Amino acid sequence: MNVVCVTHAYPRWDGDVAGAFIERLMLALAARGNGIHVVAPADQGRGGKELRHHIPVTRVRYAPAKWETLAYRGTMVDAARSPRGFAVATSLVLRQARTVSQLCAAGNIDLVHAQWWIPAGISAWLARKPYVVTLHGTDVALLDRSRPARFVAGRVLKSAARVTAVSAFLADRAARACGISIADIVVQAMPVDVKAFTHVSRGGGGVVTVGRLTKQKRIDLLLKAVAELRRNGKSLALTVVGDGPERSALERQATELGIGSDTRFLGAVSPERMQGAVGDADVFAFPAVGEGLGLAAVEALLLGIPVVAAKDGGGVTDIVPSSGAGRFVSAENPRELANAIADLAGSAENRRLAVAAGAALRRRLDPAVVAERFEAIYRTALEKSRHG
Repeated sequence: MNVVCVTHAYPRWDGDVAGAFIERLMLALAARGNGIHVVAPADQGRGGKELRHHIPVTRVRYAPAKWETLAYRGTMVDAARSPRGFAVATSLVLRQARTVSQLCAAGNIDLVHAQWWIPAGISAWLARKPYVVTLHGTDVALLDRSRPARFVAGRVLKSAARVTAVSAFLADRAARACGISIADIVVQAMPVDVKAFTHVSRGGGGVVTVGRLTKQKRIDLLLKAVAELRRNGKSLALTVVGDGPERSALERQATELGIGSDTRFLGAVSPERMQGAVGDADVFAFPAVGEGLGLAAVEALLLGIPVVAAKDGGGVTDIVPSSGAGRFVSAENPRELANAIADLAGSAENRRLAVAAGAALRRRLDPAVVAERFEAIYRTALEKSRHG
């Protein structure tokens, strides 16, 4: 098959994390003999055509260079709220739609695969070619707080030949918001770079958490839980991997709770250093709520580390076992989180079960396996589009 992938995030250089999982899927599809062309936004004037790992990529110019900052920074939704930001976002949608249309007219393109319903899904819808939309999380979160977004998303999703979501949580949320049947959404996670996670935790490294330091991640709850453990005579070191607007407040909180000397804030860590940063943790804590999937929890299990997560963590419930290698706790209860950490830590049996859970995820999320599943989704989409 010949597929155009349209997305607002795609790596600009090796090591760039923006849309790395999208590239992983596209490379796996290309390795299976599919023709792939990626359409993505330019970045501050850096646009045009390139060949990246043998896949043609068109970076679409959509504004003056100094304004081409809508993508790659994780601030698209907020930026688009200003009048200028909205105009720039509209330009991106229209110009990506035009590029997709031109590619389809020039070549034997079978299908368009849009990543996120906005902006790429709207571009695919406007291009009037059979398309698949994949929902990733931030696009679904937008539906809860915006009636216009629900209206537009409903049109985009109902017109798609197939809709997929990276977790059952997102599929259910999108179906309810847009008035479509949950049965019409295929749950399929993005592939993971399973070859990058070869180490198996030996334990002894305490508690680790990974994520952007925002209120949604609830690292404050984790700090309280670690302080609770210390009061109960069970001191565990805590390593926080990631950066964000809450970092200074969290560092102050750790000191105030009396666990500052036991807590390391490593800041942002590149993907190739992640395995070393997580290392020989006893427990991986994932107190975040409403996550689209929970990639960090996947990576922890690939390393054989038991995971404790919030019951309302969202897509992470697709990943973490409810017993053995995992626990689910109330998102507002630090004592419950502390008890779950203590229960998982120091148990060789829990680590053995985590290794087994990681092996299952390794098979399920291997790029070649996920690519094969998307090929089946594409075939179903094409069959549906042929028969109206």
